[in-house]
Amino acid sequence: MTMLTREEIEQGLAENRSSPNGAARNAHAEVLVGAAEAVGDGALFRTALDNLINAYLWSAESSKMLVPFARLLQEYDKDPGSFDRWDAHSLFWQFKWVATAISDSPEIPLESAVGWLDEMERRYRIAGYSERPVRESELWLADAIGDDDRAERAHRAWLAADRDDMSDCHACELNGQGAYAVLRGNDARALELWQPVLAGERTCAEEPHRLLATSLLPLLRLGRFDDARSHHVRGYRMARGNESLLPSIGKHIEFCALSGNESRGLEILAEHAAHMSPLVNVDDQMAFHGGILVLLRRLTELGHGQSPAVPYEGVPHTVSELYEVLRASSLEIARRFDARNGTTRVSDRFLARIGREPLVGVLPLGVRSGALPRPTAAVSAATAVPAPPAADVEELVERARQAREQRHPAADSLWAELGVRVDARPEDEVDPLLAADVADQRALTAARGGAPNAAELLEAVRDRYRELGQSERAALAELRLASAAAQSGAEPRRIRELLAVALKAAEALDADEPLRGRRIALAELSSIRVESYLRSLEAGPEHEHLHEPGQGHGHDELAAELDAFVAAYEHALPDLAAEAEEMLGRVALSQGEPERALPLLAASAARAVSAGLPWQAVDALVLRAGVLMSVERPEEAEQAARSALEHSAEVTEAETQGVVRLTLADILLRRTDAGAEAAEHALTAAHWFDQADLTADGGAQARLVLARAYAREGRHADAAEVLQSTLPDLLEHGEGQAVSVREFLGDLLRQLGDSRAAAEQYLLAAEVAKGWEDTRPQAALAQAAAEQLSAARLDQEALAAYERSLELYRVTGDAPVAEVRILRSLAWMAPRADANEAAWARARDLMGQAAGVLEAALAEAGPAGRAEAGEGRAAPQLRAELAQTWLQLAQLLDWRVTSYEQAEDEDEAGEGSRRLEVDTEALRREEVELTARAGDLYAELGPDHLGDRLQCVQYAAWTEQEIGREEAGAARLSELIEEFRAMPEGVPDELLERAQSTLDSLRS
Repeated sequence: MTMLTREEIEQGLAENRSSPNGAARNAHAEVLVGAAEAVGDGALFRTALDNLINAYLWSAESSKMLVPFARLLQEYDKDPGSFDRWDAHSLFWQFKWVATAISDSPEIPLESAVGWLDEMERRYRIAGYSERPVRESELWLADAIGDDDRAERAHRAWLAADRDDMSDCHACELNGQGAYAVLRGNDARALELWQPVLAGERTCAEEPHRLLATSLLPLLRLGRFDDARSHHVRGYRMARGNESLLPSIGKHIEFCALSGNESRGLEILAEHAAHMSPLVNVDDQMAFHGGILVLLRRLTELGHGQSPAVPYEGVPHTVSELYEVLRASSLEIARRFDARNGTTRVSDRFLARIGREPLVGVLPLGVRSGALPRPTAAVSAATAVPAPPAADVEELVERARQAREQRHPAADSLWAELGVRVDARPEDEVDPLLAADVADQRALTAARGGAPNAAELLEAVRDRYRELGQSERAALAELRLASAAAQSGAEPRRIRELLAVALKAAEALDADEPLRGRRIALAELSSIRVESYLRSLEAGPEHEHLHEPGQGHGHDELAAELDAFVAAYEHALPDLAAEAEEMLGRVALSQGEPERALPLLAASAARAVSAGLPWQAVDALVLRAGVLMSVERPEEAEQAARSALEHSAEVTEAETQGVVRLTLADILLRRTDAGAEAAEHALTAAHWFDQADLTADGGAQARLVLARAYAREGRHADAAEVLQSTLPDLLEHGEGQAVSVREFLGDLLRQLGDSRAAAEQYLLAAEVAKGWEDTRPQAALAQAAAEQLSAARLDQEALAAYERSLELYRVTGDAPVAEVRILRSLAWMAPRADANEAAWARARDLMGQAAGVLEAALAEAGPAGRAEAGEGRAAPQLRAELAQTWLQLAQLLDWRVTSYEQAEDEDEAGEGSRRLEVDTEALRREEVELTARAGDLYAELGPDHLGDRLQCVQYAAWTEQEIGREEAGAARLSELIEEFRAMPEGVPDELLERAQSTLDSLRS
């Protein structure tokens, strides 16, 4: 093997430091240590050892840092003077990592672990460091071996010791203090200690990543479900794919298993399946696999034990098989710890963890997650349900029949339960009428689902009712046969025949039959509804205009029939009259008359509520809320949506529950002060749509609203995670929405500082908009992408995006402000890569082009301040942009002067730069002139630009001081302060304070 040179090793070290954490980085670091040792350069060898220790730390192989640390410590003992101040600090800092690695390594004898701790204490004392880190390390070793008294003493000593340069950061210390509180059963205290980290006030490289995961179960135990949800969504985003955070990944998986989100847990497990193999750091392995075991056990309990799980070491396993494999390997690790420690503390805690029971039934998370596959049933439903006492069945029959007559939403579930009870009994022990009623419910369910045998089932039910002398039920079955025929697309003639038979059957009922009037009315209303459909069908596509809003007599005829029905039955059968009124409202909407529809929908809902059927009012109220929003009456819309939510309490249909909540969430989102409540309703809506198997439809729209609500509340990480989870669904809902959601996701990622990912979303959105006739959306997206590419230091890509955006804006010919902002951005980019004279000249030229665009637009707008063409904004905006352009040109010149002076000071400019003889004083004078000009223009624009004006005057004053004109600069600022104080409308105190502070600094 060819020996690496010193330069190659240094280059390798630089590359290794910026490489992704993991086994590949570690292996490269190991090679570099060997190469550095072979070169014989002590300083280089120590640098390579330090690099290897850091590489191990941020990976799943952290326990391997012991060997390179021991060698580095030997180097220090041989020649402490060869370690400068920073090298020595780094070495003593790494002692803390090593103490943790020793505690987490069961193969290291307890005596050696205690010895390392003593050595750490001795060296810290000699070096003059606080004992605080030593006592923390002692705490965790004592806790692991079950010496709780020593752990408590160490805990008190840790908190009592002074903080110094060797103390862990506040975020890491708070993590440990809270973790100790959890071990002592005090979740509330732990969360109190963790709050500064969880709130982002205290952070570090792995915080709040770790704490967001660690806080999940304490939050669930305390019932703080919204916080738990947010910590999972935000925390998993931060920890995902990070090898050194596998224990945190395990906690997220465990949280999913204990909160009714097993399918989400499976998805996280699948994303990290490559990390499931045995790890060098066995403590991390046990922590990671512990969370997985909680999930696998829950899946087995739910009937998924024989379902396929992720492969382990390349071998496929079922859920139950993987559970046994991971449990055995984890317990073997725990026993190794116990053998070393002389206690069963580690095994006991591990077994307690993997045996935890769910802490909440189902906690909706908001993020999209696929449903679990239907489990393989070990026994049939009939044999699984024991036969209940007859008295219980009789009571259930009474409740089911009453719900059926009231058309209560619970009727279906009651009859489904009765069906199970009936199936569990011998046929000769079942009441024939009850058997017919169960068959009736099953036939109705088949008809609603469009089953091909629905008609056959309904005919059988009708015949059975006739045999039992139940003419009223038989008449209803006849009506259902007609409805099923219409739903299945039967011939109009056949449907009309069945409707006529149903009406005759109702009319033929005995006069003293209590339900005779209802059966006749129901047949009439069904006939009205179906006949309208048949008329439109028979008209055919060539007469489609007859059924368009305001065209033909189809709608008028239907409206007249419904009006007559309402008049006939509004007192006797208000619930059916309410149905007819809702239909009338829908007819009015189809005719383009929302104002006529609104009172009809309100009357329908009110009639249903007064009839004692509030659940029947829900659809009309939801529709009314939507119409009110369309006519810009948001307060009334919110009231209607809230009423719908109130009346939906007994609705059992998951889709309806989702629609009600999504409607209210969407309305609330239009308010500026209701983001949190909107998020709550959108979250629940998504859950209901998932239950209805509408995840890709209503569920996707609910998650979009949820993401927007989270963004409104400043929860950008939550919003991004929710939106990304459902993005594939949203992209299927048309180009307009595809562009909108990608732009929204780009905005969220920009807020999170992920410039590269944000740029990707903007570019993908621009690609979708590429074929649109209006080029402005594509131009704006290209500009947004360019800004993020520039922020990510991808200059060539940013340049291309800016130039594409500029080209598109120029095609429209009506976006001067956008053009100018791009030109200014290009000017700032020009000297960034190579600040030569040509680059500075190009930057100045681009700023000049920007000013030229604005001056031309202002000339076109004219002196009267006419609206700017195409953008609907007043000419003052153009003047403000012109002032900003002059100010930015001054700032660009300042950068030019500063970079030249720095190069001269560092003697890095070289002969070529010196020959350029940059006239820095002339550039400074030009800066003064430009900022003064900008300030004057801002002054003309009035009080809205006082802050901008102050910035320009401050800039000019400081620049004049740079060129030895201190008095002139102070005079400028004094004059402005006097002017501010004399303004009759007053000036904000903050501006005056800023101005006076600058003046004082200039004079001092």
